[in-house]
Amino acid sequence: MFLHKQMEFEGQPFIFETGKLAKQANGSAWVQLGDTVVLVAVVADKKASTERDFFPLTVEYREKAYAAGKIPGGFFKREGKPTENEIISARLIDRSIRPLFAKSFRNEIQIFVWVLSADKVNDADVLGITAASLALGVSDIPFEVPIAGVRVGRVNGKFIANPTFEDMAQSNIDLVIAASEDSIIMVEGESKEISEAEMIAALDFGHDAIRKIIALQKELITETDKVKMEIPAPEALEGLAAALEPYRAELGKSLRVAEKEARREAILALFEKAIADLAEAFPEKESRIAEMLQEMESDLMREMVLKENVRLDGRGPNDIRDISIEVGLLPRTHGSALFTRGQTQALASATLGTKIDEQRIEELEGEFRKNYMLHYNFPPFATGEVKPLRGVSRREVGHGNLAERAIKQVMPMDKVFPYTVRIVSDVLESNGSSSMATVCAGSLSLMDAGVPIKSPVAGIAMGLIKEGDQVAILTDILGDEDHMGDMDFKVAGTREGITAFQMDIKIKGISTAIMSEALERAKEARFYILDKMSAVLGQPRAELSVYAPRIMSIKIPVDSIGLIIGPGGKNIREIVERTETTIDISDDGTVTIAAVDPGACEKAAGIIRSMTAEVEVGTVYNGKVKKIAKFGAFVEVLPGREGLLHISEIDNRRIERVEDVLKVGDEVQVKVMKIDGDNKIDLSRKVLLDKPANN
Repeated sequence: MFLHKQMEFEGQPFIFETGKLAKQANGSAWVQLGDTVVLVAVVADKKASTERDFFPLTVEYREKAYAAGKIPGGFFKREGKPTENEIISARLIDRSIRPLFAKSFRNEIQIFVWVLSADKVNDADVLGITAASLALGVSDIPFEVPIAGVRVGRVNGKFIANPTFEDMAQSNIDLVIAASEDSIIMVEGESKEISEAEMIAALDFGHDAIRKIIALQKELITETDKVKMEIPAPEALEGLAAALEPYRAELGKSLRVAEKEARREAILALFEKAIADLAEAFPEKESRIAEMLQEMESDLMREMVLKENVRLDGRGPNDIRDISIEVGLLPRTHGSALFTRGQTQALASATLGTKIDEQRIEELEGEFRKNYMLHYNFPPFATGEVKPLRGVSRREVGHGNLAERAIKQVMPMDKVFPYTVRIVSDVLESNGSSSMATVCAGSLSLMDAGVPIKSPVAGIAMGLIKEGDQVAILTDILGDEDHMGDMDFKVAGTREGITAFQMDIKIKGISTAIMSEALERAKEARFYILDKMSAVLGQPRAELSVYAPRIMSIKIPVDSIGLIIGPGGKNIREIVERTETTIDISDDGTVTIAAVDPGACEKAAGIIRSMTAEVEVGTVYNGKVKKIAKFGAFVEVLPGREGLLHISEIDNRRIERVEDVLKVGDEVQVKVMKIDGDNKIDLSRKVLLDKPANN
């Protein structure tokens, strides 16, 4: 059954359709804003695996090149593996919808989000969140409530819902929100040092816009006739809960072991003992026993926090783990820092490059270049695990992107600091928020390299435990507190304000007041960490690393670019080889010269300046003979600029052959006598010689 709904949203048509495309999927939806179109198809396995102890949900977000009227680059001329932007967009959708499935629903689900049309005005990523919700809503897959996604920008102090790309170029906020009518579920974004109050105002504004989108979704969903799959009830084993009760006290003791590895070993040993003890009474029910023990573990942890204000490692709700910082520990990198907070440790290194090192990115909106990037690596040994390495994971891309956005707001302008900058964060140990440790380590590594960032950036992860009216906000959460808690709220920023944020909420009913308090606690923690960082390195070093390239820029006339490059790049190659530099020339005539030796930069700049200098009448030059003809010699007075030294102007006496006085390669002092309308230069050597004595 084909259904169509439409409304106007921020002055553009917002269209929902279903029942026309991908009809063999469990559900599909077409969502269109302006001329940007997203198609989502959702498919679920009819049977749930009884062996799975997790929810097998996969979200794929792909942008079709034809959506923007393009043919993909490369040899194969077809879309390849997902780009970083596609991975990040898929994660936004996954994090938004994953908490809204029943815990006992274990059927495998695949959600395909395809961008079919891109108008280069509206971003498709937030449409993907809304379209995924709509496709699930019109399917037979059980999905708790409809949600929607919206991006919030702010231009000249005014909030905008789903701003255009043009709006975003002027916006000081880039905030993506996913929410139901009642609750915010997911938040991701960056900002230019906004306050906590401004953050809350942006969230409220975005949530109001989402309610309008959900209202249209509901209209369409109510007109469908799909019967939802039955949600299996958790397996109830009579007497199992009572049989597990004797293990509660021992499990409570194990939870109070402060050190992570020792705690996990104690809990694992208890789980193995309980499963062995109950194997005869409950045969082949190991997974259900383990599941119920995990529920008991979660309940006990939450009780400790809410009733005793005691956390797994013995800290209070507001306590931050011990922090240690080292900078400059890698002797040959341009900048390095080791940031350790409790059992989370990030080693960051900063490398400075030139224009040639910029990353070229091709997206539906067009091509652009990045001169700043942050790459995050999370090896298995960071959590003491053995896993194969199979390329960069989606998690690594997402965490790296969050840290990159946090630091981006303080990076110097290209005109002030014309370097390409790459930060690499290698997480060596992890027990809670390695992405925020990356922000701290990355910021420190830049300062160690001498990059003139506006100010240091730090980050902290906040958590939440909520049971009824009882609420505990946790600062600097552990991995287990993230897993068993109700919220993971990462906030990064400077002393001036927030630069990046990411929030995932697992429950309903988190009020604005709770989020406001969490933001204020995060601010206090951020300032505390910034104090620790400043005690080690409070500002960028005055000088760049001796191993970093030195860069200088000069300006040449645009019509001289071809002269500098030369035929087939001959001239510029010669300069690079002679001076051992790297040279890049922009279309506006900006020449960027880089070399580890500053003197080499000056040498190359001198050659380029001389090549673009104007030859002036009456000026004396030290030239070089480039070619000899019967009627005279061609002398190069400036690089690439030659004039004619006529045979009659070579000497103050009559000569029969040019070769009697000059040969190719000779250096000769000449004076410019005339430049005609065709830029032909007449030279004289004779006028610079002493007149012969009278005989």
